[in-house]
Amino acid sequence: MDYVRLGSTGLQVSPLCLGTWRFGKAHDGVVETDREEAHTLLDAFDERGGNFIDTANGYGEGDSERWIGEWLDDRDREDYVVASKLYWSQESRFQENLSRKNVRAEIEGTLDRLDTDYIDVYYIHRWDEGTPIETTLRALNDLVAEGKVHYLGASTMAAWQLTKALWTADVDGLDRFEVTQPLFHAAYRDDVADYLDVCADQDLAVCPYSPLAGGFLTGKYERAGDGSRDVVSPEGSRGDLDELFTDYYVSDRGWEVLNALREVADETGSTPAQVALRWLVDQPEFSCVPIVGARTVDQLDENLGALDVDLSGGQFDRIEEARYDEGGDRY
Repeated sequence: MDYVRLGSTGLQVSPLCLGTWRFGKAHDGVVETDREEAHTLLDAFDERGGNFIDTANGYGEGDSERWIGEWLDDRDREDYVVASKLYWSQESRFQENLSRKNVRAEIEGTLDRLDTDYIDVYYIHRWDEGTPIETTLRALNDLVAEGKVHYLGASTMAAWQLTKALWTADVDGLDRFEVTQPLFHAAYRDDVADYLDVCADQDLAVCPYSPLAGGFLTGKYERAGDGSRDVVSPEGSRGDLDELFTDYYVSDRGWEVLNALREVADETGSTPAQVALRWLVDQPEFSCVPIVGARTVDQLDENLGALDVDLSGGQFDRIEEARYDEGGDRY
């Protein structure tokens, strides 16, 4: 596996990052990925050359971090780049925010669960409107100075908020966000265009979550009827289990992009999921490392197969242009 540079951090990471939000996650009392399955997926990712792992303090109510920490215990920590996040508190039933108090408490909890001395990338999971960004950045800056965090990251937020945070860090001489984690996939580009423009201008790495639109862009969903949100979901799929799936991911634009992905997949001898991931990896304006989730090793292997796909410039453009109708208007 060829490794890529993560923005301006200098970190060398696998072109795909393993997302672990399903580790310990329960639906109606049933855990999506249990401890043994989590370790099997981590083993498989490692064996195939993957070294970039994404988690958060709240995934599986802390089990995701715990299970990753147990897995890392038998390995050389320096071989892996581990990212985690904070906002929602695991240490207090009151402090769900980015106050200095919560930042200090949550980093200690995360380090303890991961059984490590440091986090490679530490994201703020959400923007905190109640805490000045300068306060949060100063608390995070202290963590970098203490060696508990190497680089800072920002997850879901608006372009103006990211710009404000970068400006504040620059003016106050603080460590800035170097890695971002927006919702971004082949059918959802224009919606975050301003955000991505900031990333390109500031040489920030982009690690999209839900790069396959919650599984919609894998091609396992079929259109039903004439409505844009009429969909046939396989039993046990996210579309079958999550009532918000159609609101988040299913639209006329999504169907058009999926059709383009299917066509290119046929031309390249790959799958729609692989083409969708390759399209992200090939983004020309910024370093893009999609975060992929998998329930099985077979799903993980399919995702990693994206690295063997070669998209022509025309195929890349065709996927991008599928978002627009013949008149040039976005679906």
